[in-house]
Amino acid sequence: MNSADLSQYDYQLPESLIAKRPIGRRDRSKLFVYDTVTDSISFDEFRNIAQYLPVKTLLVLNETKVVPARITLFKKTGGKVITLLLINEWQTGDLIKVLVDRKVIVGDTLHADARHTFEVVRQEGKVFFLKPKSSRESLIRFLSKVGETPIPKYLAGDGMPERVLRERYQSVFAKRAASVAAPTASLHFTPSVFNSLKKKHIESARIALHVGMGTFAPFGEHELRRKKLFTEYYEISPTAARRINHQKQTDHSIIAVGTTATRALESAARAGVVRAGKDSTDIFIYPPFRFHIIDGLITNFHLPQSSLMLLVDALLQHKHAKRRITDLYKIAIRKKFRFYSFGDAMLIR
Repeated sequence: MNSADLSQYDYQLPESLIAKRPIGRRDRSKLFVYDTVTDSISFDEFRNIAQYLPVKTLLVLNETKVVPARITLFKKTGGKVITLLLINEWQTGDLIKVLVDRKVIVGDTLHADARHTFEVVRQEGKVFFLKPKSSRESLIRFLSKVGETPIPKYLAGDGMPERVLRERYQSVFAKRAASVAAPTASLHFTPSVFNSLKKKHIESARIALHVGMGTFAPFGEHELRRKKLFTEYYEISPTAARRINHQKQTDHSIIAVGTTATRALESAARAGVVRAGKDSTDIFIYPPFRFHIIDGLITNFHLPQSSLMLLVDALLQHKHAKRRITDLYKIAIRKKFRFYSFGDAMLIR
């Protein structure tokens, strides 16, 4: 993979098809269904997704929860520093990575209030390492009170109130507070959708990949040369691993809900078996790639030349599909599908 190869993942999207706000009801988003076996395409609404999944399919969901991790800190001089706390990477040790909007210096002390202060102890490129005074639990509680939900740049300035963002940039089943971005394929699900899935004997397994820069950050020559993305952490319980492995052994379909769930599953796979536990991954999935666990994918429509596009295209090629991802995107654009985080959904089966 090199820069020249990325040009095939470029496409032109009309501004009107960028979903700046969520649709009224989550499950009324459009659904683009591509059957790789028959090379057939159909269109529907997400609330009817059960109709397009085989009986006894297992959906693997990412139940990570977005933390309102953008916060204004203050220097001793009173100067403001807007920071994004990379909560997803604060799994071990006593330092937390942050991105800042202006210069800070190693040795500075930044504070939010008397209880929540941070010492700047290291810098690596554009990332700073802070040592917080408070515990992780205390800081997350504090962020839930005063922090702002981090959203993609193209949504900035759209004027959505924080209370709306906290509800809609979050799945209905989010549980483990650790992410700085939403696993957006999960945003379409509602209790009604789960009821329709249950009637068709379609179950789910819950895992977590705590989303951060590895999923959504732009990548360049460095990542292409390394063939790795930024590190993210995932958790797979013994119960979830048993359910997924049993599904694989009985040859029933496993559909990952989102690229984040896919990255966790394929990172945890050894000889076609998913290992339970907590671990980190910097996996970069791009063509050609042999998928060991998933048979299909529910996903959104992604930014041009993004690692997410490459992952989806890798699955299409793995399944010997007749169409590439840009072929599908051209059809979606023609049919006025909405793109990006608050956009519509695609099922690849």
